[in-house]
Amino acid sequence: MESIAAVSGWCNAAAQPIFSSIASVDDSPDAITRDIAAISRISSVPSLLRIVCDNTGMRFAAVARVTDGTWTACAVEDRINFGLVAGGQLDVHTTLCKEARAARQPVVFDHASCDPVYSSHHTPRLYNIESYISVPIVRPNGEYFGNLCAIDTRPNQVSDPRTVSMFQSFAELIGRQLDDEQRREEAESALLDAHATAELREQFIAVLGHDLRNPLASVGVIGEILTRRTEEGIAGYGKRLRANTQRMSRLIDDVLDFARVRLGAGIAIHIEPVTDLPAALHHVVAELQDAHPRSAIVERYQVAGPVECDLGRVQQLLSNLLGNALAYGGTAQPIIIEAALDERWLTVAVSNGGDPITPADLGKIFEPFWRPADSAPGGGLGLGLHICAQIVRAHGGTLQVSSSQEAGTCFTAKLPVRQ
Repeated sequence: MESIAAVSGWCNAAAQPIFSSIASVDDSPDAITRDIAAISRISSVPSLLRIVCDNTGMRFAAVARVTDGTWTACAVEDRINFGLVAGGQLDVHTTLCKEARAARQPVVFDHASCDPVYSSHHTPRLYNIESYISVPIVRPNGEYFGNLCAIDTRPNQVSDPRTVSMFQSFAELIGRQLDDEQRREEAESALLDAHATAELREQFIAVLGHDLRNPLASVGVIGEILTRRTEEGIAGYGKRLRANTQRMSRLIDDVLDFARVRLGAGIAIHIEPVTDLPAALHHVVAELQDAHPRSAIVERYQVAGPVECDLGRVQQLLSNLLGNALAYGGTAQPIIIEAALDERWLTVAVSNGGDPITPADLGKIFEPFWRPADSAPGGGLGLGLHICAQIVRAHGGTLQVSSSQEAGTCFTAKLPVRQ
């Protein structure tokens, strides 16, 4: 007998272990190769094909990828030396699988030469087929992948309901396993992406924490030296340089904290008793006051006794809240800073005048990288208030904001006294 490979001109394609959308109508070589590989990774397919041949007497069985334009063998059990291998392709218009695909129904006959329909059909005559069965493989979402089929050059009883039901069950199993395989591949791909992203973030943090911070520290030292010079104008340049260096350092701190939060670790805090919190808060205010001499800042502290907190983080909280007030509060009214301590809470509040925050913006104000639409260019990254919320959260406290034309804008942080 002349082999099917000789009659139909089979071609082979090398399989690559990459998954694609199984039911895709993409007939590119890459898409076909990926789908062949997907079937090859389903370990039960070779066993299913052997069972089909053993139980029906058919000497050839295959899982085929079938579209409107191509017919491609993905797995083969060949006991009659048809010459077909995985990757072999057939003109889909010469196959009966095309008809099964169109109807989404099995195509079956036991003895083509005696069959009233298939005795004159071109496919059995072209490939010298006497017995044939082809059942659609459809994924659970309804997408068509191909066919589970078996053929032989001699008659076989394959049209009985039990045999057809077995083929349908196997085809359904393959369709479900294709779905499972795709989900597994997608999960592995997502995991690889997550690892790559984590590595990139770690590199990003390293660059900020070392490669940028070190030269910035050198610039800061130069600015500090210049502020001590007595020549006219030199001290002023030094103060400006020092202020800009401090601002850049705060931006780096905010980005580092944001990256750590996104990595899942959250804001790191170190709790210890702080005996003179007002002095530490005043130090922050003094730094920012030097950079904004035209703004009036009023400090009101009622903190008697030690406070359990992360002092550096509380200073960062005040610095960001005060920096926000200086940026948006204007100079017509003073900025009020209040800190109070009772038996349960340390309360830190920063109030300013200026235009109120709109109700729509109040719901977004603690989101990362968010800035008001009317913000001036170069004002910051939009991370300051987000970092504030994370610092308060790490302490187990709350951060709230209120804003109106009459009362102005007030940010109030409440941290539990006992950590």
